[in-house]
Amino acid sequence: MRIDVISIFPDYLAPLELSLTGKAMAAGLLDVGIHDLRDWTTDRHRTVDDTPYGGGAGMVMKPEPWAQTLSHVAGLADPAERAGLTGGTDLAERAGLTEGTDLAEGTDLARSSDGTQATTASATDAAAEAGEKPVLIVPSPAGAPFTQADARRLAVRSHLVFACGRYEGIDQRVIDWAGGDFDVELVSIGDYVLNGGEVAALVIIEAVARLIPGFMGNPESLVEESYEDGLLEYPVYTKPADWRGHPVPDVLLSGNHAAIARWRRDQRLIRTQRTRPDLLAGLPDEALDTRDRQALTEAAREVEPGGPGG
Repeated sequence: MRIDVISIFPDYLAPLELSLTGKAMAAGLLDVGIHDLRDWTTDRHRTVDDTPYGGGAGMVMKPEPWAQTLSHVAGLADPAERAGLTGGTDLAERAGLTEGTDLAEGTDLARSSDGTQATTASATDAAAEAGEKPVLIVPSPAGAPFTQADARRLAVRSHLVFACGRYEGIDQRVIDWAGGDFDVELVSIGDYVLNGGEVAALVIIEAVARLIPGFMGNPESLVEESYEDGLLEYPVYTKPADWRGHPVPDVLLSGNHAAIARWRRDQRLIRTQRTRPDLLAGLPDEALDTRDRQALTEAAREVEPGGPGG
């Protein structure tokens, strides 16, 4: 997968080099490029904003630098550009991971963590050959809420581009114009306002990248996670069995795998009912069996006034 991020604060994206995302880049699962919007300005002050038409507080990001940057990113087919040699910085190159890159062949030979070479074709080229547009993701409070279902949908795309706005946002004409070359999506990560789109981009990239086959060391980790089937995850415990007077639930020490599975299922249902009832209400009727409904009824009784938990 190719991921490009456009920002006026490119260093904000440095955390992508860390942990599992950094390892995925080293192994060739991710091809990440960070682009400074100011590189596509034409004045000596590298201006990216101006006052809003119609008046009002704040500044609006100018359309032309965005158009130039997006046109560059959409046409990232030249291997030299993919390596960050013109108009952008490739995180893999910054980390010294592109030793052995064969620009003539148009492939990146990335050094994996064990020192072996892994050859990865350009995701941009693959998307172009398939006739697939890159996805332009614009983090915005005006966007649709980002969900795990969105992460799964985006994880099978070849090329994601993130436009990280600042100030009062990006000139709307950029969003309208970009629809010719991109599948444009305005996305919100929550009902609050941030200073810019970089934090949201990091959140979405991590949520998407971890679903790419080979990203997680143990793919089973993805099976019972929160939101994967509309429920939150069950509580987890490790040694010691009794910590500061708080013991691990007996069932987890029983060795009875059927009882443990049932307890975990019940805990997922109860936790979802108590903290995210909206998720539970959105499940189809067939998602819950008789035993599930019994667990939910018993849990509801425990918190009723006068009940065991009241």
